[in-house]
Amino acid sequence: MSNEHILVRIGKERFKHPKDNVVHLVEDPEANALLNDLDNYPHAYVLACCMDRQTKAERAWMIPFKIKEAIGSFEMKDLTSISEKKYKKIFADNNLHRFNDVMASVFYNAVQRIHTVYHDDASEIWKDKPGSAEVVYRFLGFDGVGIKIATMAANILARQYRIPFSDFYSIDVSPDVHVKRVMNRMGLVDDEADNDKVIYKARELYPKFPGIIDYSLWEIGRTWCRPNDPNCEECIVSSECPYYQNGR
Repeated sequence: MSNEHILVRIGKERFKHPKDNVVHLVEDPEANALLNDLDNYPHAYVLACCMDRQTKAERAWMIPFKIKEAIGSFEMKDLTSISEKKYKKIFADNNLHRFNDVMASVFYNAVQRIHTVYHDDASEIWKDKPGSAEVVYRFLGFDGVGIKIATMAANILARQYRIPFSDFYSIDVSPDVHVKRVMNRMGLVDDEADNDKVIYKARELYPKFPGIIDYSLWEIGRTWCRPNDPNCEECIVSSECPYYQNGR
């Protein structure tokens, strides 16, 4: 058996597989198609990432499509023509986010940044095989985007969209409640571990691409390793999980 941790083995095996034709981000097929169209609407992906905080991911990632429905277009020329005040009305009228007023401003500012800094082409953020640190840094330039969202955005581009990067060193895990709970139960971090401890443990496990374990941790936490009544028997890491092996 390999000395690598089971989470790393699973992440590397998944990364070897060919990219899926469609990356599944939301349940709605039309909204998912918009988020997957990086050739024509790369800004949809970037704007969705900017929305993904303090609400359920599924709700946040639907916002670009809801905006498209509200204004009848998702072309950058149309998005940039809308005032911040109008965005606030769209968010409020459609109850797009838990914090509609604040996130409407975040959306507006992100549109303007894509327009002015990236010349209406959000794919400039990841074109020409950049280093992972550069991509994370570019996402951090958006209003309201912290290190958790910035690394998540880079991670999905690398791991699921298979955008070529020159390295993956700076793509960390995004320590949400699922990631922390699974790492704790697997004996990787203690009960009181903060985000920094979680991030550095992932770096220790696989320095070349710490975030390679991120999706598996999230999936395990959402599917099997629930806070209450976990389904350890069917979990994909139960064979090497101390929480299960020691009788919970």
